[in-house]
Amino acid sequence: MRTDLITREGFDKLTKELNYLWREYRPEITQKVTWAASLGDRSENADYKENKRLLRQIDSRIRFLRKRLEVLRVVEYSPVQDGKVFFGAWVEIENDAGEIRKFRIVGPDEIYGRNDYISIDSPMARALLKKEVDSEVLVKTPTGEHLWFVTEISYQGAIE
Repeated sequence: MRTDLITREGFDKLTKELNYLWREYRPEITQKVTWAASLGDRSENADYKENKRLLRQIDSRIRFLRKRLEVLRVVEYSPVQDGKVFFGAWVEIENDAGEIRKFRIVGPDEIYGRNDYISIDSPMARALLKKEVDSEVLVKTPTGEHLWFVTEISYQGAIE
């Protein structure tokens, strides 16, 4: 199951990607396809084939983004959240071995390309929700159960 929540930053990033693909990148590739098609025989025209393939990928991503942006719900920060872990929180946790992890809990559409973001749908995020600083958190993962302690919570940017 995929949660339809997203942070304002994530929503703006996806919107920016959609606008770039639709207004800049797609017209550029369309122009290349037109140029390659004008050269004649398309069966052995590598430029034509490659750019048509690229155009299909762009169109597929545009369709996905348009549909996804319609159903996503932007979750804004609220001062009521302070002191507890909720969507959008930067969290620092530590285990008994002294291993420290820092990450932000975000929507599943935001985690790609970021090592410091985890999905709200992940076992770790689900276990952390509504916890406070100094809380013990038992996380059930495919590799077993792991005990973590919440050491810091912030909603105002990454924890240093």
